[in-house]
Amino acid sequence: MANIKSAKKRVGITAKQNLRNRMVRSAMKTSLKRYDQALASGDQTLAQAAYIKAVSNVDKAASKGVIHKNAANRKKAQLAVKHSAAN
Repeated sequence: MANIKSAKKRVGITAKQNLRNRMVRSAMKTSLKRYDQALASGDQTLAQAAYIKAVSNVDKAASKGVIHKNAANRKKAQLAVKHSAAN
């Protein structure tokens, strides 16, 4: 355990950042899974809405630094390939 006051503060800050990062990453993964489920169901309007939400969540994760921008672009490209194949 930290003894120095600034180190104690950093422990709390790191814990908050870790929680935020997990929330953002979890939301992104959930939206990706919902998109896959929408594609599997065959409902085009549901899939289109889920696609937009998934891309948005991937962009949010990249803008917050939770995932690297190249990883975000790769995920969006994979989504686009699935989306175009389904249509």
